[in-house]
Amino acid sequence: VQQVFRQIFYLINAVALNNLLLRKDVCSWSTGMQLRFNISQLEEWLHGKNLQQSGAAQTLVPLIQAAQLLQLKKKTSEDAEAICSLCTSLTTQQIIKILNLYTPVNEFEERVTVAFIRNIQKHLQERNDSSQLLLDFKHVFPVLFPFNPSSITMDSIHLPASLNLDFLNKV
Repeated sequence: VQQVFRQIFYLINAVALNNLLLRKDVCSWSTGMQLRFNISQLEEWLHGKNLQQSGAAQTLVPLIQAAQLLQLKKKTSEDAEAICSLCTSLTTQQIIKILNLYTPVNEFEERVTVAFIRNIQKHLQERNDSSQLLLDFKHVFPVLFPFNPSSITMDSIHLPASLNLDFLNKV
């Protein structure tokens, strides 16, 4: 069950983050607020179902960071440093793309300046991350089956003749 929910939450993360990276109309402060609220609801649900140890919440970290990136101030050099230290699960490409797509919804917000984006790029240039922009939503985590050793010894097992397993020999 835990592995299934880990996979489902990864899929939620990948599809939501890819939509954020491809659609200018959703890159805004209010979308960041809505994403963060929805993610907290998912985290609460996991906690209520006692699935905290499943790893499902960890698959949402890039989406959480993207939501926070949409909510942070984007003006000063200190803001750039805060963004760089916060967005460790996002690649440089993803951070820059979100900043380029950021669209103010009301008159109190401002567009992200080219100078600020260059400042971010300067801060992130020493990062050695992949140039991947979109997440692979077809990624499948390996299934792990726990090994539970049996207390029955092999020499105590009797194989019925009706199974037609004459080719098996006890050693």
